[in-house]
Amino acid sequence: MRRADYFYALPEALIASRPLPERSASRLLALDGSTGAIRDLVFRDLGSLLWPGDVLVLNDTRVLPARLKGRKSSGGACELLLERCLGGRRFLAQARASKGVSPGARIELPAAAVAVAIARHGDLVEFELDREVQAYFEAEGGVPLPPYVAREAEPADRERYQTVYAAVPGAVAAPTAGLHFDRESLSRLAAQGVEVAKLTLHVGAGTFTPLRAEEIDAHRMHAERIRVPVEAVAAIAAARRRGGRVVAVGTTVVRALEAAAEHGGLEPCDGETELFIRPGYRFRVVDALLTNFHLPESTLLVLVSAFAGRECVLAAYHHAIAGRYRFYSYGDAMFVTPDPAALAERGAKA
Repeated sequence: MRRADYFYALPEALIASRPLPERSASRLLALDGSTGAIRDLVFRDLGSLLWPGDVLVLNDTRVLPARLKGRKSSGGACELLLERCLGGRRFLAQARASKGVSPGARIELPAAAVAVAIARHGDLVEFELDREVQAYFEAEGGVPLPPYVAREAEPADRERYQTVYAAVPGAVAAPTAGLHFDRESLSRLAAQGVEVAKLTLHVGAGTFTPLRAEEIDAHRMHAERIRVPVEAVAAIAAARRRGGRVVAVGTTVVRALEAAAEHGGLEPCDGETELFIRPGYRFRVVDALLTNFHLPESTLLVLVSAFAGRECVLAAYHHAIAGRYRFYSYGDAMFVTPDPAALAERGAKA
């Protein structure tokens, strides 16, 4: 498969630059990956697509205020986008400056802070800050809205670019499928008999990196921190026993669950993953997927295509464009069931 196989043309007017006034007011496109059938719904219809006994798996990562504007000691402007705290005073970041940032460069930041570039790691720069990293970004950083949101972050984004169940700080981008849930919608699903399990994948800025190689098999994913706790594994096993499905809320949940099952059955996991899910992958854990609409030629679109079939997914995207759905992080949602050929045989531990 080639990168161009995942291209589609999106009118700029369909990129959602702001969230709707109500989280659960978005539209919902339901795609049956086994037939290609499409239904136009609203997010409040999600319960009609779920079964009593299903387990809804959420990513409870919390977005850090990861964007900082500063100046190099030479005078040039520099923007830092935190990728990951490395512990103590060190961190990895994307550094945007007119002449780049080389090891040894000093970046003057708000509140009289100074970060010194230590080393380059591919597209990222390792810095040492003159104070504790996470507390500093929490105090001085700005909301890291995605690059396609063509506006500056506003005070309301601190709450809306965050799921209502966010709990574990560490992401620099939101797990956006979860942005549609409010507490009332989660309560309605619980009353319907839908269980909830939680895991953590700290979304990195690399989630917005497009496919760079012409052949998608040559693409290499950025590493992201994951934690799949024993409680989530137990909840999924219980759902399997009662005949329920594992419904992943977002591609981050898919990657975390499938990474935790790479060596066979699903097991608790605490580490990193660079798993790149593409056509030919056989899903061991996930039975259905709630997701947003993703950028063309992106690894996220490739993942959804691996789950439901490229032609089905692109047909659904073209339907959404014709129907004026809202795209990307603050946009509308899809509920996707798989192409049966994409599922692995499910063993007792899966």
